[in-house]
Amino acid sequence: MMKNEFVKLEKVRFQHVDYAGIVFYPRFLEMLNCLVEDWFEEALDRPFAKMHETNGIPTVDLKIQFKNVARLGEILTKKLWVKDIGFASMLCGFQFFNEAGLTILEGEVTLVNVAINADKKSIKAEPFSEVMKNKIMNYKL
Repeated sequence: MMKNEFVKLEKVRFQHVDYAGIVFYPRFLEMLNCLVEDWFEEALDRPFAKMHETNGIPTVDLKIQFKNVARLGEILTKKLWVKDIGFASMLCGFQFFNEAGLTILEGEVTLVNVAINADKKSIKAEPFSEVMKNKIMNYKL
């Protein structure tokens, strides 16, 4: 395990797989979103349930490479780390691998901190607070 990574395990369930018993690729995006949500809640002390009252952290760019299949019943290790942080955005790397150590997928996701207008009809980029930036920096490689 690399230093400064956020790591979670995920069991491949029946809900994740197609008729062939392998993970249907959109389910990986849901697993990635769960990883981001868990990172915000468990490591950054910014749970989505609270954050989304006034703010959000949408994905604005996503690059992903699928390397190997994942099958029903496998346990995947999901890792996330910060590659770069800016004014209101951050670039994170991620990797999922199986119990045999094979990389299943890897890539990068760009997240932007936004303020949500009170009427919920518009959003705008908002800088990370210094406290939040310091917590995020703990995961920068």
